[in-house]
Formats: sequence, structure tokens, C-alpha cells
Amino acid sequence: MVQEFASVSLHKFKVPLQKEDLQDYLALRLWPKCWVFPTEAIFAKAFWVREKFGFRFYDSLIVASALAGGAAVLFSEDMQHGQKIGSLQILNPFREIRV
Repeated sequence: MVQEFASVSLHKFKVPLQKEDLQDYLALRLWPKCWVFPTEAIFAKAFWVREKFGFRFYDSLIVASALAGGAAVLFSEDMQHGQKIGSLQILNPFREIRV
């Protein structure tokens, strides 16, 4: 999510971005790739996900946004690998693949 990237890049990068550099990066790289923006329906779905699956609200908002955007897969190292929520499957990209 854009908010998370902005927060991390301004405060946690080894060399934090300057405000102007972040604004340029958002305008050139992130905003053109954004398909889903917060709506009342997404927040309602996030509350449902939180109640049904016990996720923290921020994770629930990510799941609700992925569902709204029609994503088939959500990569997350923090959620349960293989879990399905509607048409969305959660996969841990760092989990060892067994052949």
C-alpha cells in the first residue's frame, strides 16, 4: 500500500527519502499502478475479514483491497500460507517450496 511505502521510505530506510523525492516517486511509479482506492465498501469488507478471520485491521484492509481489485493471489509472509478468502489465495513468497 502507498501509505506503508511512504512511511517506511521517510522513516526506516537506511538513507530516508526526502519529501520531494518521495512525491516524485509516487507520481511517476506508484500512482499509475494503483487500481484500487479506499471506498466505504472496502472498509466494510475489511471489518468483515477482521471478524471472520481474526486478522489485524490493516491486514484486513489489504485483503479487502485485493478482493476488490480481483486479485487471485496475495503474497504475504504475515498471513497463513495457503489460506483462501473467497477467490483470493494467500501465499508466503518466502516459504520453502517442496517438490
